[in-house]
Amino acid sequence: MSAPLLEIRDLFRVYTEDGAGVPALQGLTLAVRESEVCVVLGPSGSGKSTLLRILAGLDRPSAGTVRLRGLDVGRLRGRALARYRAEELGYAEQHYRRALAEELSARDLVGLQLGLAGAPARERHRRADELLERVGLADRRDAHPHELSGGEQQRVAVCAALAHRPALFLADEPTGELDAESAAVVYELIGELVRESGTTTVIVSHDPRSAAIADRIVRVRDGRVSEEAARDAADESIVVGKGGWLRLSEELLRRAGIGSHAAARLEEGSIVVEPVGDVLPLEAPERAAELAPAPARSGAPVAELRGVAKRYGEGHVARPVFARVDATFAAGRLYALTGPSGTGKTTLLHLLAGLELPTEGDVVVAGTSLAGLDRAGRAAFRRERVSLVGQEPGLVPTLTARENVELGLALRGVPAADAAARAAEALAAVGVTGRAEGRVAVLSAGERERVAVARAVAARPALLLADEPTARLDEANGLAVAALLARLARESGAAVVCATHDPLVVEQADEVVPLARLDAPDHTAEAVTKV
Repeated sequence: MSAPLLEIRDLFRVYTEDGAGVPALQGLTLAVRESEVCVVLGPSGSGKSTLLRILAGLDRPSAGTVRLRGLDVGRLRGRALARYRAEELGYAEQHYRRALAEELSARDLVGLQLGLAGAPARERHRRADELLERVGLADRRDAHPHELSGGEQQRVAVCAALAHRPALFLADEPTGELDAESAAVVYELIGELVRESGTTTVIVSHDPRSAAIADRIVRVRDGRVSEEAARDAADESIVVGKGGWLRLSEELLRRAGIGSHAAARLEEGSIVVEPVGDVLPLEAPERAAELAPAPARSGAPVAELRGVAKRYGEGHVARPVFARVDATFAAGRLYALTGPSGTGKTTLLHLLAGLELPTEGDVVVAGTSLAGLDRAGRAAFRRERVSLVGQEPGLVPTLTARENVELGLALRGVPAADAAARAAEALAAVGVTGRAEGRVAVLSAGERERVAVARAVAARPALLLADEPTARLDEANGLAVAALLARLARESGAAVVCATHDPLVVEQADEVVPLARLDAPDHTAEAVTKV
């Protein structure tokens, strides 16, 4: 067995919030062998992204050590830290847009790290073209980030992180905003490339599909490793922590009917754990009933797309996104806008929000043609009628979750007392009441996403637009947010439109609006009632 290339021992990261410590990592210990692909799974807020930021040298541990080939990463400073990142590390972070400079083409972005290392243009262009072809973007190599869909940008970011063949590759939710087919392609690509070059890899995710390329699967909860096992192992391996504590998975506890108390006894050399007191049922039908949305009610049209087409550029460089899209979004209904990555879902949401105007056709919201408004007029219209949850949460990091929601309401002219009540209600609905007074900077990515949803919900808009609102959430929180959006539509009468790849959102939706690529046999879109 090869020696560990990466050793993490007793790692703690505690953030200070109003004089109190907020733990993100609590004694995490893990060793990753050379050339191993290790997938770290865990729910939102379990410390996965914090772990990766420390491994990348972007954050420092409060205690404990991280060593790569014996090099203490936590102690690196200045040029030594820059050299570590440039030569040893490939990092595909969760907010991939930060790594994509707008003035560079996809080809230049992928070859950038090689160029900084002194590789000649021919070599870096060859490598970039090879990677872009393998992720299906060969024909987009000259496109700039703003000309790419969110999913296309994500694939470019992964290629850019792998182009220089790093010793350690780190990926934070690398397929969070990709459809299932594109996600499978990216995971397969990552697996092929890191194994070809012998790159040690750590991928953190809440998506079980990421385990398909893993040599070893590690589960993290509350900032500690709770389970680990080889991908094909029949039984899960439970980690024994210092002091003798064992952490059993929630799935095992549920299947055993163990609730708040358990009894343990030694029996023929084995430890037997049994429920004490009330035994949990094997299934939890009351949870499903609790999340079940109220019946949909049919309402008047809130927004309409009338023969809408959109293209970027002119002449021979013009790139059409979609053509002749017709759809109606009625009050009191949740719509799932679906389609493969690159079909224009985000662009369509921006048209509905008035952030962009169509090349052809008309967008009508609440009886108003957005093309008839100037930029200031569209901004004023959004404040009154529309909420948008973008792929980036867009929160103020120095403010608390509550303050972010209240700020959004204040900018819409909501009185302070009313804003406070509405913010508390919205934060409770998305399940972050306990973190309401925490600064956004110390929240997990999943918690930030839920705060952004709360801010949009609190505004009580006529039209709520959400771009991949569950992409960075684990299944439980994703289901809660999808159910919340469905409930919001039914109870408030808003039209809620989600661009999504998530089957949880599709399942909650009243109608599906599919988008297809322009080279598909039928590239128009119509609202299709979900059966």
